[in-house]
Amino acid sequence: MGTAETSTERGRGGMSEHRRHRVRLEISREAARLFWQQGVDATSGDQIAAAVGLSTRTIWRHFRSKESCAEPIVTQSVAWEMSTLRSWPPHLSLEDHFAAEADRFGRESTALEQADTALGIRMIRLADSEPALRTAWLMACDQVEHEMAEIIATRLDGKPDDLDVRLHAAAASAALRVINEYIGAALLDGVDPREFSDAASLIANAVRRATGGSVGDPVEGADATGTDA
Repeated sequence: MGTAETSTERGRGGMSEHRRHRVRLEISREAARLFWQQGVDATSGDQIAAAVGLSTRTIWRHFRSKESCAEPIVTQSVAWEMSTLRSWPPHLSLEDHFAAEADRFGRESTALEQADTALGIRMIRLADSEPALRTAWLMACDQVEHEMAEIIATRLDGKPDDLDVRLHAAAASAALRVINEYIGAALLDGVDPREFSDAASLIANAVRRATGGSVGDPVEGADATGTDA
């Protein structure tokens, strides 16, 4: 008794889930940097371990393969979008909400968060030629689809396993995948970032179009505080 962490908060090896997540993300950052700099084939588990200052044995306790080390940073690349969707108030359109959250992220995001986003973009691009990294990206997209079903179900007053909700979630998550790949590739090819100053609107419009307009509008009956009138 008296410890800061309860047993339910501890994961494998007595490590707290928060600590485990942080360690995995630190490993993922260094692995992603090495993958981008020298390629996946030329990168070893020993190199990843040395870069993050851990033993190789510790790397394999957290990841099943060197390629899977990219998964947390790839997942981070869509974390902002999913957080924005989860916090979408009923009384706002998706365009207005995304625009406000994009502005807030631009003002409040840390240098580390911005660097993680850039690394995620690089891994998604590298996934075009690296099947194992493509798997990591598609796994992240699958997670997005499942979360989209929950979000859309709430928005449309349905259930996540309703056919229409699942179809909307599949279409919306596919649209987000294409937008992420398109913008990321353009930025890495040297396109001026200012060309995508309307990225928030682009994302919102993609979701709206993918769902045939079913997802995007404010919910009827919601007042300005986001509660039912």
